[in-house]
Amino acid sequence: MTRKVTAAARKAPAATGTRAPAPRPATPADLDTTHFAQLLDEHIAEAREKIDSVLADIREVTLAAKDTPADDEHDPEGSTVSVERNNEMALLAAAESSLVELMDARIRLDRGTYGVCENCGNPIPAERLEIRPEARFCVSCAAAARRR
Repeated sequence: MTRKVTAAARKAPAATGTRAPAPRPATPADLDTTHFAQLLDEHIAEAREKIDSVLADIREVTLAAKDTPADDEHDPEGSTVSVERNNEMALLAAAESSLVELMDARIRLDRGTYGVCENCGNPIPAERLEIRPEARFCVSCAAAARRR
């Protein structure tokens, strides 16, 4: 079976722009990258320990739930087990999210773009990075995002 070629099919594809991506701002020269690499590595290790601890707690709650009746609606301890399991799952999600942010910050540090606001491109103060080494935004851009 032959394919019918129409005029629309014969048109050359539209030229796409070949713009080079905007250069990423580099890590500020006065930022002690060795110190922040160590700080990020410590925070990453702590986040992994927290995840391991929460996973152990979830296993413990799950094992405890096996001892309770399947119909926890009428069991006075049933709702407690469900709430505790939900709380542990929320803690796990928060710890995993924190680990992802920290690892992203470590990648930015390795690529030479750490300590630069992703919104305005200004340097993030070292004091802010000491408190939140995973920070992506300067204080003013972070505050503006919270107001939205």
